[in-house]
Amino acid sequence: METDRMIMEAREYVKDRLKSEPSGHDWWHIYRVAEWAKRLAEQEGANPVVCELAALFHDLADEKIVASKEEGMAAISSWLTEHGADAALVDHVLEIIGTMSYGGGGGRPMSTLEGRVVQDADRLDAIGAIGIARTFAFGGSRGRLMYDPAEPPRTSMTQEEYRSRQGTTVNHFYEKLLKLKDLMNTPAAQREAAARHAFMEQFLAQFQREWPGEEAPRKGRN
Repeated sequence: METDRMIMEAREYVKDRLKSEPSGHDWWHIYRVAEWAKRLAEQEGANPVVCELAALFHDLADEKIVASKEEGMAAISSWLTEHGADAALVDHVLEIIGTMSYGGGGGRPMSTLEGRVVQDADRLDAIGAIGIARTFAFGGSRGRLMYDPAEPPRTSMTQEEYRSRQGTTVNHFYEKLLKLKDLMNTPAAQREAAARHAFMEQFLAQFQREWPGEEAPRKGRN
């Protein structure tokens, strides 16, 4: 099967799987990550086919979406093989997907340029205005409290703690999202991340001003 057709069918397959996903890991998240992956691949000289396929499939091995990572990886491998991907392409896509998760910040670095590109594309969609919206969508889907001033953010955590502890949605900004700017791999992603990071800081400052339920001070008031 020619590459363009494989990618087109992959898009339709993933769209059908995730079109109703309510956690912020829906088809439109995949779409945006794939678009950024293609853009970054062009700028960095990475293989665009590897980048787009890894971006399209990456959440189908995420335990937030599927029963287990192993089950998801096996299903992706089978789909790619059945649709004409050679062994080297399958292995590269799976290596990226298996490595790209944040996992509490302790994951191993990507070993290929394509992996760094796709990881950046996914992390860009976790920050900025879209990232804010997705974070609250995910928290709501998991029944998390929006915020509790008595519960401080975790300063460090293992991958198991990152996955298992409930936490609050606002704490997630401090535990993960505000750290992503400095974890970007590529120059283009670093530039985009800086603007999105600043927007999140502005949002959180406004959130804290409004949280006590007091009237905000106005200019010129004594």
